[in-house]
Amino acid sequence: MTTAPAFNVATFWDAEWTAHEDTAAKTRAGLYDSFTAMLDTCIKAINNGNKIMFIGNGGSAADAQHLATELTVRYKTDRLPIAALALTTDTSALTAIGNDFGFDQLFGRQIAALGKPGDVLIAISTSGNSPNVLVALEYARRMQITTVGFTGGTGGKMLPLCDIALVVPSKVTARIQEMHISFGQMLCGGLEQALGLVPVDVPDVAADAQKNVA
Repeated sequence: MTTAPAFNVATFWDAEWTAHEDTAAKTRAGLYDSFTAMLDTCIKAINNGNKIMFIGNGGSAADAQHLATELTVRYKTDRLPIAALALTTDTSALTAIGNDFGFDQLFGRQIAALGKPGDVLIAISTSGNSPNVLVALEYARRMQITTVGFTGGTGGKMLPLCDIALVVPSKVTARIQEMHISFGQMLCGGLEQALGLVPVDVPDVAADAQKNVA
């Protein structure tokens, strides 16, 4: 019988941080244009009286409702609400749609009911292949709703259905999900400032450098 090597917490700790930092560096270097396009699209939508909708399954569903809440309530400080909606939280709608139409229609049916031209749909899927996310993106495009995808690896089947795609350069689910929540929180912070709801946060680079030295 082969004996498994002993688990070493220090090695695990360092390996996880190294993997995270490597993915973050590659994401930072490669996805600026996609993030900027998403932010600009969301600014335009909110200024025109539209809304941002979020969808996803499992952990991505948790991210969807987390980010919608940051926008409708607050991110860093009190301010006017930003119109956002997670289509992952209404258990009556989810179970009725799943029972009557099938799980693939979970989000598409809600988009058909609640979406309107000019809205933005942010679809979160680490694989890019979730069937109900693909159906939702198809609904959105037919309704002239801008489609944004948070995914990873090759982008999966959702890539051609997204007007804007933020594809994390990793095949590891944990690393992809770490970047997804970073995209979402940066979107929240960017919207607050760009819409004039909070003061623009200008980092004091000199002060930060002095803190690091200290």
